[in-house]
Amino acid sequence: MPIIVDIDVMLARRKMSVGELADRVGITPANLAVLKNGRAKAVRFTTLAALCEALQCQPGDLLRWTTEADGPGPHSDH
Repeated sequence: MPIIVDIDVMLARRKMSVGELADRVGITPANLAVLKNGRAKAVRFTTLAALCEALQCQPGDLLRWTTEADGPGPHSDH
């Protein structure tokens, strides 16, 4: 998929664990892992907003687009 999820990058920058972020956002660590690993098919805007608030970032810091020609991203299942 050409959408790359960079939640792990922001977690590292903020020195925050997946569990702490999940608690702040109000989702389970398992659901956050699905999103973080690029396996989610969709994300609610309310969840995206909560992620941005907890990480003090913009949506573009968490999601980026790449062309299929660029090859699989770091979170690809290919």
